[in-house]
Amino acid sequence: MATENKIALVTGASSGIGKETAERLATAGYQVYGTSRRGGRPGGQLFDMLSLDVTQDESVEAAVQTLIQREGRIDLLVNNAGFGVAPGGAEESSIAQAQAIFNTNFFGVVRMTRAVVPHMRRQGAGRIINIGSVLGFLPMPYGALYAATKHAVEGYSESLDHELRTRGIRVSVIEPAYTKTPFDANFLEPDAKLDEYREARVAVSQRVKEVMETAEQPGVVADTVLKAASATRPKLRYTAGGLANRLRLLRTFAPAGLVDAGIRKDLRLDVMPAVKTS
Repeated sequence: MATENKIALVTGASSGIGKETAERLATAGYQVYGTSRRGGRPGGQLFDMLSLDVTQDESVEAAVQTLIQREGRIDLLVNNAGFGVAPGGAEESSIAQAQAIFNTNFFGVVRMTRAVVPHMRRQGAGRIINIGSVLGFLPMPYGALYAATKHAVEGYSESLDHELRTRGIRVSVIEPAYTKTPFDANFLEPDAKLDEYREARVAVSQRVKEVMETAEQPGVVADTVLKAASATRPKLRYTAGGLANRLRLLRTFAPAGLVDAGIRKDLRLDVMPAVKTS
């Protein structure tokens, strides 16, 4: 797909994967609009910024309408905005916290899709690329809520691609592994911590920090987004980076018991002492 003069909208573009993706698309010839809740100052970057909060219907509609008024079309939507909860047991997050992460990571994708698809249908063409995660196909212990949101994105994207491809619109999911961005620095702490999970929480957090030291750069994900956006026959799923590709192969071809044991060994779950309760 030719990129020259195509209009792209990238959510969560103030830093990390979103910013790198917006810059990569702009360099490739797209007219790019990034978004963040605070918007952005004009000038000094390769793309324009719009103020947009993916958790608010009115904000989503206003930003999309602003873009349509300026450009008249949207050719590519990259749903990147999201956040995570620091490692912790599934029961250490309140229902309110669980709803909050789904409201951004999953329902934010739904809101953006609902706002953009009518314009793509009228054009008879468009691409939607959702930033997923390897945790969307290989859940991580002590990361249940984030993994659940990425599983939801995977299922939603696959269904949506079936629905829209006859209208000239294709949907893809990008599946990165650990990526060096400010994302992990902005983790929310679990808001219902329990002493029973303290040692495991500390141990898994330390392991995540160790792995992040050798994590892929966000440019790897941005390159994969551009590949998916410009492909004549886009795939539904693209892993981003060496680790993500290896994990996809393991999940697909390795025996389930072997994968399960590998996860537990890597996170040292079976050597953690049991916590006695009264």
